[in-house]
Amino acid sequence: MDKLKVLVVDDESRMRKLVKDFLSKKNFDVLEAENGEQAVDIFFESKEIALIILDVMMPKMDGWQVCREVRQYSKVPIIMLTAKSDEKDELLGFELGVDEYISKPFSPKILVARVEAILRRANALEEDVINVGGIVLDKAAHQVKIDDINIDLSYKEFELLTYFITNQGVALSRERILNNVWNYDYFGDARTIDTHVKKLRSKMGPKGDYIKTIWGMGYKFEVEP
Repeated sequence: MDKLKVLVVDDESRMRKLVKDFLSKKNFDVLEAENGEQAVDIFFESKEIALIILDVMMPKMDGWQVCREVRQYSKVPIIMLTAKSDEKDELLGFELGVDEYISKPFSPKILVARVEAILRRANALEEDVINVGGIVLDKAAHQVKIDDINIDLSYKEFELLTYFITNQGVALSRERILNNVWNYDYFGDARTIDTHVKKLRSKMGPKGDYIKTIWGMGYKFEVEP
């Protein structure tokens, strides 16, 4: 399979190099732009860019304007990077069609995990079998094995585990889990998450400890080193 192209747009060369190094290790083909105008030029000149990582504050053209330009012609996934953590900025990003919003400073590993998760959702990264921490999850067969033993999961438990694994290392609120696993048209109680997580952990045995509780927020799937 050809390498997927990711366009990294940031006026700080050190930041671009950091992100590029981590993405390159995961076999992505990384293109760089140091300002908004250059980013737009590269995007329209280069075919088949799978995802854009876009800084907000840049000379010549800021990230918001780049997003507006790209969104007129493409639904390519966009991750916005910003030093701000203002809710208004975050809302503006989602209104403009931003897929993910990450505040600086951030962990490059988490950024790569978000890139992979978004591309999986966009079906750009086809990964039918995921192997992590002794858990083998086969999406096509809807089957989970832990240490080579089949685990009998309900449909929703399988979907929940899949969501956790494909968002490894990311703190997930109950609302976010509901929206993605039970879909946006579900209006039930967020406590249904806790019930399903409890059952899932029980069926996973010791591997259930990979699902960490974040008190007052939700959960995070993290494999022990």
